[in-house]
Amino acid sequence: MDSISVNKFRDNLKIFVEQVVSKHLPLKVTRRNGEDFVIMGADDWEREQETLYVLQNSALMKQIAVSMESNLKNTGYRPTDGELNEITGI
Repeated sequence: MDSISVNKFRDNLKIFVEQVVSKHLPLKVTRRNGEDFVIMGADDWEREQETLYVLQNSALMKQIAVSMESNLKNTGYRPTDGELNEITGI
């Protein structure tokens, strides 16, 4: 993550906000008193929140682990050709 001073951020606010939104990379803004903050796009923040929710949900994480294990062992559910066509819209 790139880091800039609050003065540089303030002087170039429009440029830095556009970069954060278009490149989907957060930007750390540092202050003299040490209370730094991070700028990130709203869509990126929402994705981060969704990821945190999944990671904190132990039942969901267990379900994912079981699914991955069955997939690796090739013992998981296999949709029929008709189901695959319905899913993919073919």
